[in-house]
Amino acid sequence: MAGATGVRSWLQAHHLTWLTPRRMKAVTIALFAVAALVASVGLSGSSAPAKGSASSHASAALAR
Repeated sequence: MAGATGVRSWLQAHHLTWLTPRRMKAVTIALFAVAALVASVGLSGSSAPAKGSASSHASAALAR
């Protein structure tokens, strides 16, 4: 969301003539929707375990 807010601020600061208040609202909604989609689908909260990590922990526990 921070990136979407930054893009929106940059667009607003450049005083583009085609960027009317109505279009700015549409751009804002689109940017936030894309940011939310990328954050929920494109980024993962966890990664797959490394190969062998589970078996090395299990064998260390059995050795005790």
